[in-house]
Amino acid sequence: MRKSFILLSMTFFFKRRIRDEARRIHVLSFVFLSFSLFIILSFMPKDDPLIEEITVPLPEENPSAPTVLEENKKTIRRGMTLSDILAEYGLPPAEINNLRRDVKPVYDLARIKAGQQIRVYTAPPGELVSLEYDIDDKEYLCVQKKMEAYTAEIKNIPYEIRVNTIWGTIEDNPISAVNEKGEGVQLALDLADIFAWDIDFYADLRKGDSFKIIFEKKYLNGELVGYRNILAAEFTTQGKTFYAFRYSYPDTKEVDYFNLEGDSLRKSFRISPIRYTRITSRFSYRRLHPIRKVYRPHLGVDYAAAIGTPVQATADGTVISFGNQGASGRMVRLRHKNRYETMYLHLRDFAKGIKKGAKVKEGQVIGYVGSSGESTGPHLDYRIKKDGKFINPLTFKPEPVKPLRKEFLEDFKKLAENYLLCFDASLMATSCLSSF
Repeated sequence: MRKSFILLSMTFFFKRRIRDEARRIHVLSFVFLSFSLFIILSFMPKDDPLIEEITVPLPEENPSAPTVLEENKKTIRRGMTLSDILAEYGLPPAEINNLRRDVKPVYDLARIKAGQQIRVYTAPPGELVSLEYDIDDKEYLCVQKKMEAYTAEIKNIPYEIRVNTIWGTIEDNPISAVNEKGEGVQLALDLADIFAWDIDFYADLRKGDSFKIIFEKKYLNGELVGYRNILAAEFTTQGKTFYAFRYSYPDTKEVDYFNLEGDSLRKSFRISPIRYTRITSRFSYRRLHPIRKVYRPHLGVDYAAAIGTPVQATADGTVISFGNQGASGRMVRLRHKNRYETMYLHLRDFAKGIKKGAKVKEGQVIGYVGSSGESTGPHLDYRIKKDGKFINPLTFKPEPVKPLRKEFLEDFKKLAENYLLCFDASLMATSCLSSF
């Protein structure tokens, strides 16, 4: 019994000692590990923490979307006023008067013209923000509302200008030839205007005559709206070639067309007072009168044309008479410098502003083709006098105007040479025109 007690006591003693030893080992291990961690943390760089603080940015608030303006386009009708247009947008008469008053120093909105476009921009729920008015084909008026007042300025219409080129042969007339190339009538008329002092487009043209044109087209918002300038042109008729090159003086910005030698294409008189028609009777001292059936002088040139065709003054001058002149019908007489006089017979009526003493410019419309007086059909009888004596309009050689100024001749010739390269059939492509 005593042995069993002693054995049990010794067992309990050894178990307790083993437990105490294990606890001491655990404590020492914890102390060692803690000390080791302290040493490690002490020698680590303080600006490189083990745990980085991550900041997650909060999403920004979306800014308020810009106000979308509504564009309202309107073509002004005859008799329409600004009040008529803006009343549709709820503007009271007093507000419209304020707008007109604020804008008047820049442009008088009482002068808006029928046929022009006006654009009104409104914000919901229909409040006027701005408006634009096309003054002409070059400028527009921009009006903006700021607080309780209106500001205005005149801006250039932002056309995109593209340079194009066409060339062709005349089978019937220049208008048809240009149309066949996909271009409009205005381009053909502009071509005739440029060569109006050298080529009679009614008497000189022959089938097979050819032309080449380098010209500018105007685009707005990607759409073709018209033509601007012909930059260069070549026209060959009856074996003779004529050139025209547009040149703008760098100092005065004055523009004219010149030939290869730098001579202006303009002369003191145009060859013809009507565009694109045909000659039905020439200058003669003995012609059978179509009505009286007797031979008598016909001291002018008859141009057949539709009734109402515009008739242009062939040179700057002064109206010395107009009215009904018996067999000559309605007629305008102009006096020009150097003792010249021109007459325009058988008109239907006269252009606005034509009266005795009125000054007219070359190319200005002075009347319209008719069949008044002794006439068998619509036509214009055009006559010229020099020192009181009739001369043949078809053989008349008018004096040239001033040539290109000498100090710009070298610059002009470089430009003309570039255009001549583009007239080469193998180079008449868009790439050739990149420098213009």
